Amino acid sequence: MARGGRLARWVVLGLLGLVTLTGCTTPNNLFWRWGWPNGITDQAYDMRNLWIWTCIVALVIGIMVWGLIIWSMIRYRKRSDELPRQTAYNLPLEIVYTIFPFIIIAGLFFFTVGVQDKVQQRSAHPDVTIAVNAFKWNWQFVYPDSKGPDGKPVSTIGTSDEVPILVLPVDKTVRFEVASADVIHSFWVPEFLFKLDVIPGNANGRNNVFQVTVRQQGAYVGRCAELCGEYHAFMNFEVRSVSPQNYDAYLKARQSGMNTQAALQSIGQPGTAVTTHPFNLDKAYEQASTVQGGRP
Repeated sequence: MARGGRLARWVVLGLLGLVTLTGCTTPNNLFWRWGWPNGITDQAYDMRNLWIWTCIVALVIGIMVWGLIIWSMIRYRKRSDELPRQTAYNLPLEIVYTIFPFIIIAGLFFFTVGVQDKVQQRSAHPDVTIAVNAFKWNWQFVYPDSKGPDGKPVSTIGTSDEVPILVLPVDKTVRFEVASADVIHSFWVPEFLFKLDVIPGNANGRNNVFQVTVRQQGAYVGRCAELCGEYHAFMNFEVRSVSPQNYDAYLKARQSGMNTQAALQSIGQPGTAVTTHPFNLDKAYEQASTVQGGRP
């Protein structure tokens, strides 16, 4: 009985230690990520850290269970036809396997809620605010703090011939206020490791709001992640993350009257999307009509 009690205490302490480690940092490499994508935001980093330590805890618990199973198979394998001694009720053991699941679930719940709060945290004074307007089947990105020559906010809108490019600065807090003009869409940038459903009727500043801090420069494809109609699969856009200096220069170029393509080229960036291509709706309608007309 005493040996079982000591074993139970050591196992409980070990599991508490493992669960606590889920709050520690881990190296960011392919081995430690275990299939988790390499995000480009602070929020993605927090989610990756939770994923890695959750996998470590699960793996250690799995090894313990497999070890106990194998040990029991070997230790208590059949040696004769004699019926083994029958036992009942082992209070320390019953307490252990009752408390263990609760400790594991409580620990994972605690750290998951902590990461969730970080991901959904909103700053009262973000560095940049972007209004994202979704419609069938494209996107409009509005920079409300920057005015063009016509006095209206600078914006980029996608067409059948042009993929809209959302330009963002790195190392700045970016607030997204997303809205839908028709049906439910979903704003998703895979490298953000986050998406937000865009539900019509929700006012900006309430539910359709989130923020990120991008840490890597580059071009990243964005998509609609909610089935929104016939051409949902082609509702793509591109995120172009640049240095704060280039971002300011881009906005000044837009304020002077340049379009998105010319403004991007003025800061040394490609003027059109490099991660996806436009989908020509007129051509698609024409092809669909031809196919349907050719059916017997």
